[in-house]
Amino acid sequence: MRKEKDFLGEKEIPNDHLYGISSLRALEIFPKTGETFDEKFIWAYFMIKKAAAFLNKELGYLDKNIAEAIIAAADKWEELKHFIIVDPLSGGAGTSVNMNVNEVIANKASLLLGKEIGFVKPIEHVNMHQSTNDTFVTAGKIAIIARLRELIDSIIKLQNIIQQKEHEFYKIRKIGRTQLMDGPPIMLGQEFGAWADALSRDRWRLNKVEERIRSVNIGGTAIGTGIGAPKEYILKIVDIVRQFTKIKVAKAENLIDATQNLDVFSEVHGLLKSLAVNIYKISNDIRLLSSGPNGGIGELIIPPVQIGSSIMPGKINPVVPEYAMQLSLTVFAHDSLINNACSQGNLELNQFSPVIVHYTLKSLKFLKNACFSLSDYISKIKANEKKCLENLEKSISNLTPLINLFGYEKVAKAVKEANYDLFKAIEILSKENNFSKEEILKQINPNNLTKLGF
Repeated sequence: MRKEKDFLGEKEIPNDHLYGISSLRALEIFPKTGETFDEKFIWAYFMIKKAAAFLNKELGYLDKNIAEAIIAAADKWEELKHFIIVDPLSGGAGTSVNMNVNEVIANKASLLLGKEIGFVKPIEHVNMHQSTNDTFVTAGKIAIIARLRELIDSIIKLQNIIQQKEHEFYKIRKIGRTQLMDGPPIMLGQEFGAWADALSRDRWRLNKVEERIRSVNIGGTAIGTGIGAPKEYILKIVDIVRQFTKIKVAKAENLIDATQNLDVFSEVHGLLKSLAVNIYKISNDIRLLSSGPNGGIGELIIPPVQIGSSIMPGKINPVVPEYAMQLSLTVFAHDSLINNACSQGNLELNQFSPVIVHYTLKSLKFLKNACFSLSDYISKIKANEKKCLENLEKSISNLTPLINLFGYEKVAKAVKEANYDLFKAIEILSKENNFSKEEILKQINPNNLTKLGF
């Protein structure tokens, strides 16, 4: 065991644990919630420390050997990540997390130099010219951009698979539905095509929003004024961070604004929510179209990915769409949380940056998982052409074009008299209006009704 001191007192820490007294205090006062940091966030934080050490060395503020040891330690983030023990939802606007990273890097750097733990200082060396308030939010934005790119790739994959199904099912005619009731005919492929177009909008929106989150406050230190950091450091640090992370971040025009106002996270998450809306809608449509299969709509045949019941033999459930829907519902909840947290910042700082960053990254992960699962699942969906035709031929909504011939009231009256039987309604309209059945059938030919009206 080794002893470490701060102005609050002294603590014992196992020699092989590279975190320090600040991390241990955080562990004691913030019980574990079970939440874990996104690894991209840990990576981004370590890269910020690497960039700061590199620049401080170049500017002559940090001893060369110490700086190079910090850089080497930061590069070992994967080896060291299990020493980041602070809970993601700890209080203090991220101070505990920042100190946890500082301590781990400092202690590893000391060992790399062949020195005892404590030789390299967490604050004086690793945290030089930085604050929690500029490093935490910047690390969050870098991690979000990295995960955003992964999510966009997963959306592209899902969209492509849905478009393949659009092509595969394009000639299959079926009944359309409005408010879950029979509507005019539509091609099954057209339904899939509409889903693909919705995802296309999500791709575009999320591609564009990356520009909004690239603006970072690194160099602004505590409240964006850059207090405690030299001008040359403030001007150059973003360039070094960009170099080490390969993420195209840019220095915020107003570092004070970028430190205290986190509305961009609300903006980004709002678009994640929009994607969740579309994923939920697509997933629920699949559930409805595959329902039954014998006692429901049954127009889609879903893949049997697992047994559906412990008591009903042979039952297959739409478990993957339901998985995606549950993830989407969680993203809806995250959106409300993040909007509230972003609005609750006070004066020069938003104290809730940990919950904002954490749940934005969590939503990104959930949506990526939803897209991944749906991609494989939808690729295995088949059309029940027989059921599509059967449902179409029975639907009274096929009579919709006849209002141009007989008027709305006459068609509605025939439907009611026929007790919603399509062919009986045709007979009634034929007799009452001196029209042959053949001519009426020609008017309601599904081949014509599924074409676009322009």
